[in-house]
Amino acid sequence: MYLLNITFNEKPYLKSHLIICFMFPLGFYPYIIGGIIIGVGVSIIYIATGLHATQSSFFDTTLSFFSKRPYFLQKQYLDSRGWRLTFALGVLLGAFLYTITLATEGFFTTSVEWWRLAIGGFLVGFGTRLSKGCTSGHGISGLASLSTTSLFAVITFITVGILTALFVQNLGVLP
Repeated sequence: MYLLNITFNEKPYLKSHLIICFMFPLGFYPYIIGGIIIGVGVSIIYIATGLHATQSSFFDTTLSFFSKRPYFLQKQYLDSRGWRLTFALGVLLGAFLYTITLATEGFFTTSVEWWRLAIGGFLVGFGTRLSKGCTSGHGISGLASLSTTSLFAVITFITVGILTALFVQNLGVLP
């Protein structure tokens, strides 16, 4: 991180303050409030249904509408697809409402080329199936239920993400 190489004649806390400001340019509040909202939402779904509100299980459930493969026609997917579809539509509606009311960046805020997004999406999708869950599923629902499988999955996600970011940055690739 290039901020670590800056020398200061000021107090030592200034360096760490600049690093924190760089990592959280909007401050801490959006992340704290968003985390609370996600935690309350996931808790309500778990209390109401006894099921984890994860997006990868939504994907399996959605495929039960179209696929004839036995895996996607399991009772658990068929029984939960109504509320999971409603949940996914709520996620989209919530993001849309935020965008039209509070966001200053507009709808599309990335300058990353479409092909990079497609490759990244493919790798994330493949990894999600391989690890039997997505980052949010393992990180939010899995850790909250004290799953050791989710703990190892989250540690792996974070470690590989950091190493990949450092590798790509050293290649000089920018978004």
